[in-house]
Amino acid sequence: MANGWSIFVGLVIVAVASVASYFFAPKGENQTIWRSSLILSMVACYLMWALTLLAQLHPLINPKSSHMRPEHAESMMAL
Repeated sequence: MANGWSIFVGLVIVAVASVASYFFAPKGENQTIWRSSLILSMVACYLMWALTLLAQLHPLINPKSSHMRPEHAESMMAL
């Protein structure tokens, strides 16, 4: 199960991968484009993953189903 440290572990992994992609980008006239696209795509993926994980760890609202039968909804509320 994920905990609060997962965000920092993911950040360290993305930082290491970004530094590695900076140094191991193919040489040539498109080196800057390679570096930028690799680092930006890793950062974008990390941000999406982190936001999704945090939304699941600390939801803002409790889900409620309004389409349930009343007798079934009452038994679900007891849980």
